Amino acid sequence: MKRYINGQVTEDLREKMVFIGGPRQVGKTTMAKLIAKENYKRCEYLNWDLDQDKKKILNLSFSPDSEIIIFDEVHKYKNWKNHIKSFYDVYGDKYRIIVTESARLDLYRKGGDSMLGRYHYHRLHPISYAEAAGCAGEFNMDEFEENHQLKFHEPRKQVIQDLMDYGGFPKLFLKKNKRTSKRWQNERKNRLFQEDIRDIEPIREVSMFRLLMNTLPSKVGSVFSLNSLREDLNVAHKTLAKWVDILDNFFYCFRIYPFNASEIKSLKKEPKLFLWDFSELSDESARYENLVASHLLKFVHHLCDAYGVNADLKYLRDIDKREVDFVVIIENRPAIAVEVKLSKQKVSSSLKYFRRKLDIPHAFQVILEDGVDFLSRKEDVRVLSADKFLSGLV
Repeated sequence: MKRYINGQVTEDLREKMVFIGGPRQVGKTTMAKLIAKENYKRCEYLNWDLDQDKKKILNLSFSPDSEIIIFDEVHKYKNWKNHIKSFYDVYGDKYRIIVTESARLDLYRKGGDSMLGRYHYHRLHPISYAEAAGCAGEFNMDEFEENHQLKFHEPRKQVIQDLMDYGGFPKLFLKKNKRTSKRWQNERKNRLFQEDIRDIEPIREVSMFRLLMNTLPSKVGSVFSLNSLREDLNVAHKTLAKWVDILDNFFYCFRIYPFNASEIKSLKKEPKLFLWDFSELSDESARYENLVASHLLKFVHHLCDAYGVNADLKYLRDIDKREVDFVVIIENRPAIAVEVKLSKQKVSSSLKYFRRKLDIPHAFQVILEDGVDFLSRKEDVRVLSADKFLSGLV
C-alpha cells in the first residue's frame, strides 16, 4: 500500500537525507523499502538491532554498488547524529539516505542540531480515512492556501467503522480481526517498553511505569492533570512528568494544549491527552474523539513537514468553561474549529461563541452518524458526518 507521503519523500531524497519518524509498526520500514525498490536499482537496508548490520554502520562499510541506504532504528546508537552526519558529508553525493526512527526527532535536538540543513523530516501516521478511501492524494495545497477551505468527497461506507473498530495501524486495519487486534496491542506495548524506551531511558520503577501506560487510556479526551494522576499513582510529580514525556516522545500518546488569545480568558493550561492507537479504547465516545484528533494531528503534521506551514493543533476553553474540542492553528491564527459529537446535530453553543469571538473562518460540528451534511446559516457552522469531513484531510 502506497502511503500518503511516498511522493514527497521520493522528491526530498533528491536534495537531502530524509528522516521518517513515527510509532512502532506504523509502516516506516515498509514504505522506505517500497520507495527504494521503485526508484533505485540497488538498496542496502541496515537495522541497528541486528549485530551484522550494526558492525557495518559503525565501520561505515557499505556496498559500493548501492544507490540508496536505509538506516533503521539507528537512533538507538548514542552517537548516531555525528556518525550519520560524517557519512553524509563524505558520501552524500553518492548515496541517497533514509533514516527511520520510532522516537520523535525532538528527543535528540538538545544542545543544537548538528545536522541542520542536511535532512528533511516527515512524521508517518497510521492509515487515515482519506488514505483508506483513496482520496488522500486529492488534497490540493495551492487551493487550501488561499482560504483554508477543505474539499470534501463522497463518503465510502464501512471505512469509518473499520477505523473505529481496528484503528489505523496497517496490520490491524488491513487484517480486520478482533483477536489479532487484542494480541497486537499487548505485544506492541511490551515491545515499546522493552525494546525502545528501555534502550534509551533508564526506568527504575518498572511496575509503576507500566501502571501509568495502563492508566492513560482512561484519561483520553479530558483535561489531563498531572497532579490528579500523581495522587492516583503515588509517584513524584517530576518523575511522572518525565514518564509522560517519554511516552509522548515514543509515539504512545500525544497532547494538545489550549489556544491562548487576548480575546478569550483561558482557565486552564493543562493539555488534553490522546493515544496514537485509539483502537484500544473501550469507550465509544473517547475512541471517536481520539480518531478525529489523530486525523487532525496528521493533517497539521503534513502541512508542517511537506509544505513548511506553521501549523498546530489546539483546543479552546475559557474561564466560563466554554470549550471546543479542536482548532487548527495556521500562522498563529485559528483557521478551522471542530466540535465532535456522536450524534447531536444541534450546533454547540461554545462552537458558535468561539467562531464569532475569534473570527474563525471555518467551523464544523462533526458527528459519527452518517448521511448528515448541512450548513447552519445563522451560526455559519457546517454540521456533517465524520466520514465526509475526514475525506477532506490527508
